[in-house]
Amino acid sequence: MRLLINIAIAIAVALIVGFGSAALVLDRERLFGAVTRGAWTAWPDTGSPDADPYTEAMLARTGEVPLGAGEGLAFSADADSAGGRLRGECSYRVTGQTPPARLWTLTVYDADGHLMDNPANRTAFHSREVLRHEDGSFTVAVSRSAQPGNWLPVTTPDAIRLILRLYDTPLAGGSRIGAVVMPAIEKVGCP
Repeated sequence: MRLLINIAIAIAVALIVGFGSAALVLDRERLFGAVTRGAWTAWPDTGSPDADPYTEAMLARTGEVPLGAGEGLAFSADADSAGGRLRGECSYRVTGQTPPARLWTLTVYDADGHLMDNPANRTAFHSREVLRHEDGSFTVAVSRSAQPGNWLPVTTPDAIRLILRLYDTPLAGGSRIGAVVMPAIEKVGCP
């Protein structure tokens, strides 16, 4: 009888530890294969057959559909270039050049990954509509108050996330990401 109780306890502990650790891993962002350049992070293997099992499980759980390896690459930023968490109550400037791509988009999301309704009806810029400087670089203001030029409005005071998607880029395979220079994210002010 004592043996059966010990076996039952061992099985219960194994189940709790196994399911608990799996739930803990799946509630986090992708853990493996991250490539970070400045404030931006990408997971080149996410949309490929080489994705790790935890990333596949997280994608199945969230329903997110990543860009395929032949389609492009998405970079995510939750912090500015100085390492401060991006917050909707603050104003930011995204400045620089993007890596080579046929098309790119810069989108702002709230902490839950949702687009924000705003009076300007703008949630993103793409490479064909952004106003550029003479050297080909660009500046996009991300703030709650209207800004001249390229402006992405934010309506939440809480955490925000920027996603820069590069479509039809030579970086999609992940081999050339090491030498890439990404746009800087500079905090302009906070109330």
